[in-house]
Amino acid sequence: MNELLNQIDWTAVSQQAMTWSGKLLLALLLFWVGKWLARRISKLVGGLVERTSKDSMLAGFVRNLVFGLGVAIVVVAALDQLGVPNASLLTALGAAGLAIGLSLQGSLSNLASGVLLILFRPFRSGDFVEVGGVSGSVDNLSLLFTVLITGDNRQVTMPNSQVMSSPIINFSARDQRRIDLVIGIGYQHQAEQAIDIIRDVVASTEGVLQDPEPVYMLMNLGESSVDIAVRPWSKTSVYWPTRSRLLIRIKAALDEAGIEIPFPQRSVHWVGKPAASAAD
Repeated sequence: MNELLNQIDWTAVSQQAMTWSGKLLLALLLFWVGKWLARRISKLVGGLVERTSKDSMLAGFVRNLVFGLGVAIVVVAALDQLGVPNASLLTALGAAGLAIGLSLQGSLSNLASGVLLILFRPFRSGDFVEVGGVSGSVDNLSLLFTVLITGDNRQVTMPNSQVMSSPIINFSARDQRRIDLVIGIGYQHQAEQAIDIIRDVVASTEGVLQDPEPVYMLMNLGESSVDIAVRPWSKTSVYWPTRSRLLIRIKAALDEAGIEIPFPQRSVHWVGKPAASAAD
């Protein structure tokens, strides 16, 4: 054992240890400084995008993307500082990327869908949308997920691929929105009179737009009522208050005119004479 230890060139070993320790410290320093720079650059780019586009969702997506790319570059540079050949490193990264890609197909699909959502912009942060049967305000779009906040303040996190593959209904995309109402009146009343009353209510209700012009039509002769379609327009921002105000005022005006809004009714007719009971 002593002979084996005596054959070791400790001077060379110490020199190699000093060299490798120096490279390791330099690589670690390069990694931490590079990571700090990547975070700073991503914040600067994200802030610039937010100031120019006024869209915090797009800014957050770009910030995450720039930071991820920056960290990847820093890792490659740190490994190169340790003496790992770039060609071998790229080959290893390619093989690892293929293996990871096969095992994380869903995540890569979410990433690609996130990029497409940013490019085509079917919605922005704060828009009220319906996606895959879920309705809510868009809170955030990350590299993999879209976050919605429902009307009762629940947070719904959806994979970007699911969002991209579903019909997206954006209720906030247009400045104006049509209010579709169906008002039923009893068969004993005149439809023309009811339409005139409703027209006066709509014309005097706050929030209703006169351009486009409201539409009134007899829509259906139902089982229990004559159904009148009322289709005025309002600003999207005041859609629900205007709709509620219209319903309250239309009902009050029809009640004042003595026009009944009926509930479902059904008439039953006996055919033939009922059979006599045993007591008779």
